[in-house]
Amino acid sequence: MSDTRGIEVRQEQPGDEAAVQRVNDRAFGQPDESRIVDAVRTAGNAVISLVAVEGTTIVGHILFTPVSITPHGPAPRALALGPMAVSPDLQRQGIGSRLVEAGLQECGRLGYQVVVVIGHPDFYPRFGFRPGSARGLRSAFDVPDDVFMVAELTPGVLTGVDGVVRYIPEFGGV
Repeated sequence: MSDTRGIEVRQEQPGDEAAVQRVNDRAFGQPDESRIVDAVRTAGNAVISLVAVEGTTIVGHILFTPVSITPHGPAPRALALGPMAVSPDLQRQGIGSRLVEAGLQECGRLGYQVVVVIGHPDFYPRFGFRPGSARGLRSAFDVPDDVFMVAELTPGVLTGVDGVVRYIPEFGGV
């Protein structure tokens, strides 16, 4: 997938690791997120890992990992989005949006029904994310209600679900 700016979104490939680390470190201003990405990759828990490439340079990255939902009722197939990073000099130019859109499309193609995110409440709602509490879900992490959001890829799949979302251990063991 590419656009007129020459940004291509593709699957992360072997050899991309150092560039993905650089993008995450620069975007977040510290190495915590790239350490999570490396740990997830090492554990084999990266379900979807996409990069945005300009020319031959990786300028963005998005990761989707398994989550468990401890519900009262059947649990939908769910993934967590994050981290998502774009090189600081290219932020606010639509690259992050392209990564989210491509990632959500791939989640649906793989049969996932729900995606959760801990992220900016002014960014993610444009992709269908709503506060988790409005859908009966809460995060095992102690985060403000407006930053823990959920998107139903299968409309209505969360009807009647009430549960706690737990991330994989690479995110801190919650």
